[in-house]
Amino acid sequence: MKVCGQNIRKIRRSKDLTQEYMAFEMGISQKAYSDIENSKVKINLDILTKISDILEIKPSDICSISHKCGTDGSEDKFQSLLEYLKKNDITIPKEYL
Repeated sequence: MKVCGQNIRKIRRSKDLTQEYMAFEMGISQKAYSDIENSKVKINLDILTKISDILEIKPSDICSISHKCGTDGSEDKFQSLLEYLKKNDITIPKEYL
């Protein structure tokens, strides 16, 4: 999980965004946002999605399944679904790859 917070910080800085801006966009305090980057709180799918939307990137650019950032198992389910679709030659929308 620590890797996810570090990735968020790195990407945010590369886009010249402040913690205050990120916190405002997420509707939380700067301290709460800082706790996310410093891995003091668990990053769930909702937080990951909000941050990736603000940074205009895919959630997987921040945190992959190997880092186990999500706590609800949705990433595992998503990967299983992708595998099923590929195995059965079902077209997968580009934004999900």
